[in-house]
Amino acid sequence: MTSRGRHRRYRPSAVSRASLTVTASGAGLAIPLLGAGVAAAAPVDTWEEVAECESNGRWDINTGNGFFGGLQFQQSTWESYGGTGYAPRADLATRDQQIAVAEEVLDGQGPQAWPACAAEAGLTRDGVRPAIAPADAPGPAPAAERAPAAEESATRTSTPAGRGERAGDLYEVVRGDTLSGIASAKDVRGGWQSLYELNRRTVGGDPDLILPGQRLALRAPAEGGTEEREEEREAAEPRQEPAAEEPREAPEPEPAPEPEPEPAEQPQGEREEQPAEAAPAYTAPVSAGTGTAYRSSGGSWSLGYHTGVDFPVPTGTSVKSVAAGTVVSAGWAGSFGYEVIVRHPDGHYSQYAHLSAISVSEGQSVTTGRQVGRAGSTGNSSGPHLHFEIRTGEGFGSDVDPVAYLRGHGVSL
Repeated sequence: MTSRGRHRRYRPSAVSRASLTVTASGAGLAIPLLGAGVAAAAPVDTWEEVAECESNGRWDINTGNGFFGGLQFQQSTWESYGGTGYAPRADLATRDQQIAVAEEVLDGQGPQAWPACAAEAGLTRDGVRPAIAPADAPGPAPAAERAPAAEESATRTSTPAGRGERAGDLYEVVRGDTLSGIASAKDVRGGWQSLYELNRRTVGGDPDLILPGQRLALRAPAEGGTEEREEEREAAEPRQEPAAEEPREAPEPEPAPEPEPEPAEQPQGEREEQPAEAAPAYTAPVSAGTGTAYRSSGGSWSLGYHTGVDFPVPTGTSVKSVAAGTVVSAGWAGSFGYEVIVRHPDGHYSQYAHLSAISVSEGQSVTTGRQVGRAGSTGNSSGPHLHFEIRTGEGFGSDVDPVAYLRGHGVSL
């Protein structure tokens, strides 16, 4: 794959449509290998529908995003389930060979290996074996030779993928989790905000970033238990009434002191109020220098030139709205990967592309500097970076110089 491929329309696996809020991110096929279980199968038509959902039905696809073939295998999954007996990678294998390996994955992991696309295609474990011929190319070793490995895998114990197991009031984060998803699934009172407050020390300062393996408390510890027991104990014990005191003569009241005259108010010089320093109306989308410049020419871009400016930053870097406005698009955008587009009061639009996570939703109002997502390398991308555009309209091709636009509003780049 070239370092900068032409923008093209490729629909991702629904598995990667994260929580739009960053995320213990991961993809469905990156699930630990399970031990041997009940045989599972699905007809060819069902696998075709899964491939249509995962890769637009392109069995030889390799976009460089770490997932291969029509069913979007990760390389580790392809190797773990014997795929290298057919081809080094899934995209180099035939359709039937990919389906044969997928049958093994379905047997070991179940339909949750393709969380969204399995449901869309009606993939289950109780289907019929597909009519395929995976042995057209050099195939895997005979079953007799592979038997010891199968026996070994049957004795292994691994943690199944999916939602983390709850031990009491604790939850272990797994790939793909978000605080809002956990709060909804576990009926956490107060929603994700309450869950974040309970686990701020574990999660850190960014609620959009949780990591697999973190253990989160789902309930607040009981408060007031000791005080309630103390109150119960006091109620059970008989109270001792204080002994009656003999009446004593009340002392004569002292004469009240005469009130002191209030000091006359001294006139004070008027002080000028210092106006609070106004927050900047515009800001840079990330705190980093620029990379590929606007209008760089070359055949790598569909219009023959670079329609924005790139900021090379690591995956997960916070991406901010350069000015106040309204989100008009937030989601998958083909070759741009995950993107956010904001309409600003001056009639311009700002685009933030190749994101790894999205933090806002369509129709939401944002302020200057509000996080709209996190940088990544989704879509047709050569590596982690932010692709940033300023447009005169919402659609592609209405671009203007983004650096000149920001500098014209006082932003230093």
